[in-house]
Amino acid sequence: MRVVQILALAFSLCLTFGCPAEAEPIGGKRAECRISTGKQSNDALRIVAPGRFTFAPGGSGFVDRDGALGIKFGWERLVAGSLIVGGRRLDGDAEPARAYMNRGYGEIGFQPTYLVFPTAGCWEITGRLGDRSLTFVVYVEKIGRGPDWQYEGLPNDGFWYQTAL
Repeated sequence: MRVVQILALAFSLCLTFGCPAEAEPIGGKRAECRISTGKQSNDALRIVAPGRFTFAPGGSGFVDRDGALGIKFGWERLVAGSLIVGGRRLDGDAEPARAYMNRGYGEIGFQPTYLVFPTAGCWEITGRLGDRSLTFVVYVEKIGRGPDWQYEGLPNDGFWYQTAL
């Protein structure tokens, strides 16, 4: 009975604070993805790390023109500056992650972005503001064909622009 209670408590804590996600097999080995969850911050940036993004039919997010998976994600800039966001896949080879940003939010405060992942897997995402950066890890999962929304916008249309590290 005690073992069941301990497992139930561990499962509850895992759901509350985030659990390591297991990535898909790469080269015959299973890679562990140590996801980041909850509030993350430093003196320049603040986010709430989700741990996982699931892209499924009828779900949130979009499929970009090149097949990449994108989702809206918010950053808070605590100091003035231009935010640059990008990332790299930790459990396999892939093109770098990128972000689409909107120019209409000034130099400080809230900055919405679209995080864009070329493939599913374990991703390290970094936001850079001047010489300061904030990094978190997220597991990206694609179910079926992914979200219904097919993004057809132009990230370099003067209002939106693309960044990558």
